[in-house]
Amino acid sequence: MIAVWGRGDLSDEQWSVLESLLPVAGVHRMSAGRRRLVDGVRWRVRTGAPWRDLPGEYGPWQSVYGLFRRWHLL
Repeated sequence: MIAVWGRGDLSDEQWSVLESLLPVAGVHRMSAGRRRLVDGVRWRVRTGAPWRDLPGEYGPWQSVYGLFRRWHLL
């Protein structure tokens, strides 16, 4: 089981559905890290806080922002 940090983060069941819809990640990326980044994007969009205020448990804010920017342009 993957740890869920915040009350607004995806449950294991929600993540399993969403993960199957996401583009295939590179060989070096792990599912747990990707889930953490997605939850970070969701946290930032939900709260409206500045990217630099992203809680550390979601990873470096620059990584979360980079994911957001890549997907935002699709």
